[in-house]
Amino acid sequence: MSTETAEATGPLPRPSRNTRPPTAQAALGVGVIVADERGRVLLGRHHSGTWELPGGKVDPTHESVAAAAVRELREETGLVVDESAVDVFAMVHDVIGGINRISMGALVHLGSGVPEVTEPHLISAWRWTAPEELPATLFDPSAQILAAWRPDLEVPHPPAHVLRISGRPDGPAAGG
Repeated sequence: MSTETAEATGPLPRPSRNTRPPTAQAALGVGVIVADERGRVLLGRHHSGTWELPGGKVDPTHESVAAAAVRELREETGLVVDESAVDVFAMVHDVIGGINRISMGALVHLGSGVPEVTEPHLISAWRWTAPEELPATLFDPSAQILAAWRPDLEVPHPPAHVLRISGRPDGPAAGG
């Protein structure tokens, strides 16, 4: 048996530790606070009865959090913003059913636009709401993101770890 034959039929090398996917233990999403010129935020009425921010999962296709925010906002409301207008301001972390849930808080200031119900099987209506008048029936991740954005509102929410990742909680459009 030649050396070449032995090498060709030997065991295949194991993938590098850097290329093997980790065991799934987390879910990554983004919640988008859309603020209008009057300071109101956009909330959607889910068929389950809760109110929620536009948002959803970050695609596992090398999509950035800001790109996911733009995509989810467009898919769910028909509103179009540029990725550069998105301020990712916080990471909120909690655990549900043994899975780490990581929700990124993103803020967009919108000068104009009318949200549409583009996913009627999920959301029945979109409404602009003053931050001081948030409904009590908020979707937990939305409540956590709103509380990270404006702690002064004292939004009731399940416990979560918050890591602020932006120096300006009101985003790039605030204050000029």
